[in-house]
Amino acid sequence: MAYDFGIKRTILRQLASFAEVEVVPAATPYNEVLARQPHGVFLSNGPGDPRCSPELAANVENLLGELPVFGICLGHQILAQALGAEIIKLPFGHHGGNHPVANCATGEVEITAQNHNFAVASPSPSAPFEVTHLNLNDHTVEGLKAADIFAWGVQYHPEAGPGPHDSRYLFAEFRQMLEAFHKRS
Repeated sequence: MAYDFGIKRTILRQLASFAEVEVVPAATPYNEVLARQPHGVFLSNGPGDPRCSPELAANVENLLGELPVFGICLGHQILAQALGAEIIKLPFGHHGGNHPVANCATGEVEITAQNHNFAVASPSPSAPFEVTHLNLNDHTVEGLKAADIFAWGVQYHPEAGPGPHDSRYLFAEFRQMLEAFHKRS
């Protein structure tokens, strides 16, 4: 199930490579999503300030722990809000295709495509998620994961076309997360 906050076709192509995808409008209530019994939920990119639509984060909060959740860009920010994080306006947005992002788990640097004016604020040590990726230009949060509830997101665009494609592996990780979640049930 993919929430459409302004979803891109390239994201749908990536998801469709391993799953049947149903797209629902941004305002679809969580209970309607759960009633359709999807294997997971994708939170799409889109324009705007997520702070202006707190009902989206409230909706996602009700899905957390019920299904695996993966968000990109605006979807990442909405997920972060659902986990209690603060969203900040960047003094200068991140735009373009050559932003270096550190993968905190591997130490590798990924070159990413970005297009946003808001970011997840640095979390407190007691936050219910870990930071997985950091922007090397300004050290803003580029990825987060709440592993115990199968939820994670990235700020940048791993589906970008044309590239860079350093982060395309994230779709394979989402597939693995879906499989791991449903094996434990």
